[in-house]
Amino acid sequence: MEVIYGLLPAMLLLGLVGVAVFFWAVRSGQYDDMEGAAHRVLLDDDAPQDPQPEDDKQNSDNTKAR
Repeated sequence: MEVIYGLLPAMLLLGLVGVAVFFWAVRSGQYDDMEGAAHRVLLDDDAPQDPQPEDDKQNSDNTKAR
């Protein structure tokens, strides 16, 4: 029963820290754009690379083996 006297203030303190972190995140704009990251994942801005010819692949494999 005596343990609860230490755990209760610790729980309240931890809860207040969590609420403070939440308000800090809201004020700093962490929740402003909820869908932007999901859409950016789908966008592909990289140019596709040309496939390497078969002859070059065999030559590069032979030089690596040596």
